[in-house]
Amino acid sequence: MIAITVKWDVLPQYVDSFLDLTREFTEACRAEPGCLWFEWSKSVDNPNEFVLIEAYKDAEAGREHVESDHFKKAMATQGRYAATRPKVVSVEAEQDGWNELGEIEMDD
Repeated sequence: MIAITVKWDVLPQYVDSFLDLTREFTEACRAEPGCLWFEWSKSVDNPNEFVLIEAYKDAEAGREHVESDHFKKAMATQGRYAATRPKVVSVEAEQDGWNELGEIEMDD
């Protein structure tokens, strides 16, 4: 699987509407057959920062994602909402979803 994390430093005037402004793109990505998840979160430390975590089942699904019309449209238009160029981490992992965190102690 390919797991991607993107940090968006959003311009203050778009913070309240950012999720609505990216909703069409989000829904299109989630509908891709190779998309495992596509989820937005908001930083608890920086009120202007959004974090996107997304994953695709394999390299082919990742390629289809970046070659899609909705991806190309988003990359051409969503930069206007960013205060700085978004930061990304992309890794391939030999798994097909979330693994359990084995190190944490749980109450039985």
